[in-house]
Amino acid sequence: MDTRAAIIHIGDTLLRERGYNAFSFTDISRELDIKNASVHYHFPTKASLGVAIISEYEKAFEDLRKESAGAPALAKLRTFLKVYIAARGQNKICLVGSLATDLYTVDEAMQQALGRLVRQILSWLTAILEEGRSEGMFFFSGSARTKALLVITNMMAALQLTRVTGKKDFQEIKGAIIADLIGSGKRIKQKN
Repeated sequence: MDTRAAIIHIGDTLLRERGYNAFSFTDISRELDIKNASVHYHFPTKASLGVAIISEYEKAFEDLRKESAGAPALAKLRTFLKVYIAARGQNKICLVGSLATDLYTVDEAMQQALGRLVRQILSWLTAILEEGRSEGMFFFSGSARTKALLVITNMMAALQLTRVTGKKDFQEIKGAIIADLIGSGKRIKQKN
């Protein structure tokens, strides 16, 4: 891993463990055993590092979307949820959740980058839910966008809350989200 990539990696870790305002370039330079000037060489400002971290997530989500493109909606949903599963495995919170907390204290470029990422995530999950409903796999009332917002907020909150309550609760929340999407249809079909 080159220095720039290592700085992004450490910055991301610190951001999702502590929050944007709770780390500095000094924390990164100590971790990598380099001078602060080396961090500033790659990222003149903390905001430029923040935008780079968000850009990495945009690429990762796009790669996951492409990777699952031909799969059924349930498989796409499971791929989508892998992002949260990976974060839970590392005992980190969601990047969006972390930055949303600090939204009004970060640079405008970061606010715009975060907005793009949120729109990308929401658009992808909304499309998955619409596809699943049209396939007869997912059953939910209301708009797919609203359901996507509910899924995302539940997963974001699950990452934070289950730091306290434990991994088992995270698995149960994730399972309940999937069961809710596919199980509701079974109840509806039984009533007809």
